[in-house]
Amino acid sequence: MRIDDPLARIGHISLADTGVTAILAPHEAGMVAAVDVRGGGPGTRETDLLEPHNTVERVHAIMLCGGSAFGLAAADGAMAELERRGWGFPVFGEDMPGPRVPIVPAAVIFDLVVGDPAHRPTAADGAAAITAAFDGGAGATGSVGAGCGATAGVLRGGFGQATVSTMSTDGYTVEAYVVANPVGMVVDKHTGLLYGDGAKPAVDLERFNALERPTPKLNTTIGVIATNAPLTKPQLKRVAMTGHDGIARAIRPAHSPLDGDTLFAVSTAQPGAQPVSDVEAFGRIGEAGAQAVQAAIVDAVVNATGDFGITAWRDIARA
Repeated sequence: MRIDDPLARIGHISLADTGVTAILAPHEAGMVAAVDVRGGGPGTRETDLLEPHNTVERVHAIMLCGGSAFGLAAADGAMAELERRGWGFPVFGEDMPGPRVPIVPAAVIFDLVVGDPAHRPTAADGAAAITAAFDGGAGATGSVGAGCGATAGVLRGGFGQATVSTMSTDGYTVEAYVVANPVGMVVDKHTGLLYGDGAKPAVDLERFNALERPTPKLNTTIGVIATNAPLTKPQLKRVAMTGHDGIARAIRPAHSPLDGDTLFAVSTAQPGAQPVSDVEAFGRIGEAGAQAVQAAIVDAVVNATGDFGITAWRDIARA
């Protein structure tokens, strides 16, 4: 699903069998952020910082990376590029000279069994993804960025995005940017339909049920939920938690001991905006986040292309 004007800026570096996706704040002040980690095998960076009881509220970018734990190196390059541009947490205060430390959390997927296991994103790739995000124009989904080496059960996974609006009631937009790389299935083996969208064509069940997935089964679904609603860290924590409902709707099973399922939630509102105080409106934002995550997973799978001996949904979907 193409989002013409996303709330956050997105930059992909695609490296055939792996890659990096940068989710960049729309302004130098950064984004208020929180995270919820549900999988049993996460690979993350700076997630403790995002807990509501900890001090720093805003992040400047979030990196979604292939390469398993090796891919976390991409965040080093992202930090360096942001520092070069003058972005970062002002150590001595906003109006004081001194160092600025870019806050760049990250999460990775396991894709080392796809392509060359020695091929992983580097710091240079992370810096390039930040540059691509500043340049804009990253509307592609499927086998791009951190989704290049993704699998979804026996099928190709990928990077997907989706947007849900609460405009009719609250005037807010919620988006999800997700790398779908789950251990679990996205297609019901009995009906051939996508769990996340039963309106899409069914797959050829004979071909689907004959497929075998790469081993070992070490995967992960990671992503970012973004909203223009002004929210606090504790509120965003709840949005991230609710967002995992979208994973569970689109993937079965989800949150396994071998997944590292991690969702960040960010507010792109300008500093100083009054946080949403209406509980019902806040609840609608959380549900919109879950819907967006569910739709983004579907978007990732239906736009992925077959490669590395792994079949794509589009290859076996009935017209």
